[in-house]
Amino acid sequence: MQKIKNIAYLFVALLILSSCGEYNRVLNRGTVEEQYKMAVKLYETQKYSKALRLFEKITPFFVGKPQMERIQYMVANSNFNKKDYSSAGYYFDRFATNYPKSSKKEEADFMSALSYYKSSPAYSLDKTDTEKAIKAFQTFIDNYPNSKRIEEANKYYKDLLYKLEKKSFEIAKGYYETAGYDSRNYKASIAAFNNLLSDYLGTSFKEEALFYILKASHDFAVKSTQRRKPKRIKSAIKAYDKLKRNFPKSKFLEDANKMLETLQKEEQQLVKINYGL
Repeated sequence: MQKIKNIAYLFVALLILSSCGEYNRVLNRGTVEEQYKMAVKLYETQKYSKALRLFEKITPFFVGKPQMERIQYMVANSNFNKKDYSSAGYYFDRFATNYPKSSKKEEADFMSALSYYKSSPAYSLDKTDTEKAIKAFQTFIDNYPNSKRIEEANKYYKDLLYKLEKKSFEIAKGYYETAGYDSRNYKASIAAFNNLLSDYLGTSFKEEALFYILKASHDFAVKSTQRRKPKRIKSAIKAYDKLKRNFPKSKFLEDANKMLETLQKEEQQLVKINYGL
């Protein structure tokens, strides 16, 4: 029994060696036609890395020829299956641009967006691929409103938008959290939260952003000089009014009311000082 197993292992090893030898021969010395056929065979058997090496070699010979459409699609899909999503996004986009009448154009447009979605990093990192994915999904949604993948596209689009909103929110929050060391960051925080609200209308961070605008305005006013306090107190009270107007049952209302009380006391104190009371 062991002898039979050993023969089987040897047979498999010989097949692998033979296959590798054939691949290297075709890659280095094969004709373009041989390389094309092997590339397709490797692609179909999901050996994407080897297929890509051959596709890269033969592409210049097929420019302008009918096979090029199929090659470009297989190159894009190979990169996707290798999880090289940035490259896949680029090649799917290129395919859709080069072959606007292809039966695979809709799929390529979706896959381009999906590739950038998958290469989109955590919200705290570079947002280039996130922005590419948002643009690609928005284009897909506009161009294919009746696509069977429209629900999926909308979901991915919302996920990506949330990621950008989260990044903007954390940047603004970061300014607030460092304002104790640099009071200029109170103004930077307020500006950043206002930018978030104007850039992303309907953001899920709206309630919390309005609360942080109030917090930053409150702290900035309380820590200001007597000369600057009146104007900053008024701004902070406006921030309170905006939070309460938009979210009358806000989860932050208890803390917001305490800040309003402090602001009103500060305001009353200024009146006493000004009138010498």
